[in-house]
Amino acid sequence: PLLLCRAEEAAVIVSGLRSTDVFVGESATFTCELSPPGVRNVQWWLDGTPLHNNLVTEISQQDGRIHTLTLNDVACHDSGTVTFRAGSLISSAKLLVKGIAL
Repeated sequence: PLLLCRAEEAAVIVSGLRSTDVFVGESATFTCELSPPGVRNVQWWLDGTPLHNNLVTEISQQDGRIHTLTLNDVACHDSGTVTFRAGSLISSAKLLVKGIAL
């Protein structure tokens, strides 16, 4: 019976996204930890736009639990709300990109 309970264990967010302030040209990293490992249907968004792994946007996971989004070489227009979604679980945080004072 315990094994059945284990298989039915609902996924939870162990630690959610944290809001981040960075300067133009820097990288911003967001991390979300899930339990149990191996949660599927993971998606990252920036202001409602789905993000995909490419040169500027690095999406990775570690041990099937820790999901990481790194936005490289950010610009002012990248400021917004980053959202992590795994099935019905959602975590959001603000990204603030600050200009460099001359």
